[in-house]
Amino acid sequence: MRRRVTGVLAVAVAAALLTVGGPGVGAADAAAASCAGTRVKTYGFATGEVRVHRNGSYVCATTVAKRSGVRQQMRVSVQARGSRAAVDSGTYTRHAGPVTVYAKARCVRVEGSVAGRGTASGWILC
Repeated sequence: MRRRVTGVLAVAVAAALLTVGGPGVGAADAAAASCAGTRVKTYGFATGEVRVHRNGSYVCATTVAKRSGVRQQMRVSVQARGSRAAVDSGTYTRHAGPVTVYAKARCVRVEGSVAGRGTASGWILC
């Protein structure tokens, strides 16, 4: 009998959390949407923006959609000169990323897109 009560309680708690926060809205989503450090650049485009942060020797980027809540193809990439790009691409409702690279004393290039529209920087933060 005790197991059954625990299972019912778990289901009730999960339902209450979904009701309060709504699907896809939680502390984990909010935390994952941001990079550590200071925002140093923002590149806007028709369907969203790419946010670039620096934290010591690391550079992080996130693509954020203007229309959240709608599943759409998103992509973000950040590349330190001389290294491979870190990429996050997929169908998301709010943002792609964050992606982080080690970029001590190196320029970086960022790209981002939402629903086929996007932007790319040249070499920045040199």
